[in-house]
Order: sequence, then structure tokens, then C-alpha cells
Amino acid sequence: MQKQQELYRGKAKTVFHTDDENKLILHFRNDTSAFDGEKIEQLDRKGEVNNKFNHFIMSKLEEAGIKTQVESLISDTESLVKKLDMIPVECVVRNFAAGSMCRRLGVEEGIELSPPTFEFFLKNDALHDPMVNEYHIESFGWADQAQIAEMKRLTFSVNKVLSELFDKGGMLLVDFKLEFGVDVNGDIVLGDEFTPDGCRLWDKETRKKLDKDRFRQGLGSVVESYIEVASRIGLTL
Repeated sequence: MQKQQELYRGKAKTVFHTDDENKLILHFRNDTSAFDGEKIEQLDRKGEVNNKFNHFIMSKLEEAGIKTQVESLISDTESLVKKLDMIPVECVVRNFAAGSMCRRLGVEEGIELSPPTFEFFLKNDALHDPMVNEYHIESFGWADQAQIAEMKRLTFSVNKVLSELFDKGGMLLVDFKLEFGVDVNGDIVLGDEFTPDGCRLWDKETRKKLDKDRFRQGLGSVVESYIEVASRIGLTL
């Protein structure tokens, strides 16, 4: 598989075309950003850690019958993935109150949410990823009703699988975001990534934060915490 020209550069990943029109290469960089790119740093080994972490998680989801775009690791920092027509919304599940939910609703961090909440956000950095609902998504043509329902179903399926996985490692899956796309067969497929960059993970006993909030809040030991999370769920980095 030959890497070709750059297709897209995000805050922490670069996507490349390949000589197969249905395959792409995701390159995980060491860039780490927060607050819509206002805070940016390079963290040693972060690209490698997130690439391998993502492959591990996506493999677990595939084993559970959830289709993902990831095909294989091709280097320490790169993965081969299926090309998807990405839907420009993020699907967010919250099992505990944290982050923007606390700011928006004035609720205390750490409250367990039963049942878990589900939210959609438009992927748009310039607008700070505003919350949207199913009517917006359908009216603006980002996805149809069937696709919306499938994204919600798959997101809750992911929540079940990964909550159990992290629980076995002594952690709480506080919240996370997912992105989906449409494959060549018209199926909704989980895309992008699942790493500690895009979820919140706390130690079950101490509530120690083990995710990107360590970077956002200046707590330090960011990559070390990601490696600890990986170790707790059976991935040696």
C-alpha cells in the first residue's frame, strides 16, 4: 500500500490518500491541543500510543460485532483504514457529569447519570462544535432518520462494550465522543478514533483523571496516564 498526497490535517492526525481509492492512511501525530486549538503542545510518543490504543479498542469493538473503519497497523504511528463518507456530527454519551455538561447545566462533576445521556454536536471548530439535535441533522442533510437511529444504536452498543472493558481495569468510562461515516455499501461505520484524547476515564476508587483532561487542566503525566490506561485493559505499550 503506497501512501500518496495528504487529504486532511486535523489537530492530532493527518489523513493520506493511498494507491487504493477505498483505503486511507491515518497518521497519529504527537500534537496535543485543547480549547479549539488555543493550547497546543508536542508530547513525546503520543502519536504512537494513540495509534496502538485506537487499533486495540477498534479490534475489541469488531469482536463485539461493531463495524469500524480500521483495518491494520502499518507502523508505530500509522493505520490503514477504509475510506468513509464522514457524517459531520459527533455522537456523545455521558455516563457521569463532566466537562461542558457541568458548565451548561450547573451540575456537579461526577454525578452518575442513569440512564446515560446522549448528545449530538456539529463538527465545526470555528463555531466551537455547537450542540445540535436530530431535526438539525436531518434538515441540513447531514444524515437521514435511519442513519441517525443507527448512529445512536451503535454509540450505546460501544458504551456497553467499553464500559465493561474499562470497569475490569478499575476505571470509569465517564463520557466519550464518536464519529461515523458511510462506507461503499451504504452502511454506517464507526470512524475516526477512540483514544483518551476523545473520552474521559477516571480511576474507579480515587477518581484520578487518566485522559486528556490532564492536558486541559495542566495536571501533567498525560502520555504516562494513557499508557497506564492501556496497561489496565491488557495493552502493553
